Amino acid sequence: MPHLLPGAGIPSLRWRLLRTVLIAALLGLALSGVLSYRLAQHEAEELMDGHLAQSARLLLALVRDNGGELRELAMRLATIERERSNIYEPQLEFQVGSADGSLLLRSEHAPRMPMTGRLGYAVIEHDGRPWRMLTLASKQGDYRVQVGQSIELRDRAALEVAGQTVLPIALLSPLLLLLLYGSVRRGLKPLDDLAADVASRSPEKLEPLASGSVPLEAQPLVSALNLLLFRLSHALDNERRFTADAAHELRTPLAVVKIQAQVAQRTGDPADRQHALDQVVAGADRAARVLDQLLRLARLDPLARLPRADPVDLTELVRTFVSEPGDVNELDQLEGETEAFPLIVRADRELLHIVLRNLVDNALRYSPPGTPITIFARHDDGSLSLGVADRGPGVPADELPRLAERFYRGRDVSAEGSGLGLAIVQRIAELHGACLEVENLTTGGFLARLRWPPRAPTGANGAPSRGSARRPPPAR
Repeated sequence: MPHLLPGAGIPSLRWRLLRTVLIAALLGLALSGVLSYRLAQHEAEELMDGHLAQSARLLLALVRDNGGELRELAMRLATIERERSNIYEPQLEFQVGSADGSLLLRSEHAPRMPMTGRLGYAVIEHDGRPWRMLTLASKQGDYRVQVGQSIELRDRAALEVAGQTVLPIALLSPLLLLLLYGSVRRGLKPLDDLAADVASRSPEKLEPLASGSVPLEAQPLVSALNLLLFRLSHALDNERRFTADAAHELRTPLAVVKIQAQVAQRTGDPADRQHALDQVVAGADRAARVLDQLLRLARLDPLARLPRADPVDLTELVRTFVSEPGDVNELDQLEGETEAFPLIVRADRELLHIVLRNLVDNALRYSPPGTPITIFARHDDGSLSLGVADRGPGVPADELPRLAERFYRGRDVSAEGSGLGLAIVQRIAELHGACLEVENLTTGGFLARLRWPPRAPTGANGAPSRGSARRPPPAR
């Protein structure tokens, strides 16, 4: 089976443009040549008709001034010879007669026509060839003149004139086509430079393409390529960061697992062995949690927008989460705090559920046992909020801006965790067009929430709600 070479069968923009331009130029030149030829031929025939009319009037003047010496006039006219090699001087034949039709004077090869015929131009047959004849009468009507030329000779002269008119076009056509070819190649050179610039990019070199010398028509392409390079650089950075983070974060639990496994192998005390095995299981659980969080971030990082956005009622989401907490064991600590009416946002319900799960896990981890944890959905001054508040010790004020950093767990934190929960919440907030807000409560405790931009609250039917916000009893 034959193999196609790279690019085989793919139309070239340069050759397509050249072919189109050259065909259009050739058609334009051909049309221009045809029109120039027709116009030149017509003008040449007009000039020759004018020459016939001038000759006829000159003969009339000579006949009128030499009425008594017509024989001598005929002899003098017969001695006039044209230059036979000059096609622009076709032989002029003539007849001169009186008003009654009698012939007074004629040239040797003049067609024999009745002098009483219709005045003006006419085409006749003479010796098997067409002739162009003109009949004029004097003002007094006493004389008539007929002059004629062979149409074959006239056509030769007209063809020569028309050919000389078209000749410059024919001679300049190759030069014009060559200039068009050079112009197209030169005009497309920026695209060749752009292709070379794109080809020079590599995973280690993903800086934006220079757009200064790129034509205006290619600017959208450069912008799209730069956006693609930015996303690719961002994706590669995320991949490198994921690899580094995974290696960094898994090193500790795996080391603990190994040490505890070695302790279990070497100890002879059943209680110590059981404790070591429990630590192995705990270390494996921690490693599994870290991997789960890292994989979740790896799935969220490449997204430019939500894969699915449906109307989600934050009120119903909170109530469902509180009533079905999943693997959360401290059911008595959870309280739901919602509005009396639906709070609708365009969101991914599963991702918002992950937000609540991470915030609740953090609150359970850092709050004193048995203290209430409030999960709320609120409407405040046009904005919608979804979050979790606890009554724990809070976070030092200088650490609040860094809480969404990956693997950041604070200086004095002793509880287990990977430092990825709020980073995941932050990424989900970005995908939803919301912002993550964290703060220490003045009454004690810590609050983390997603806040959507201010907008009018909507009721169940999508209309703005005018009712006051009332808090239902805490959902258990």
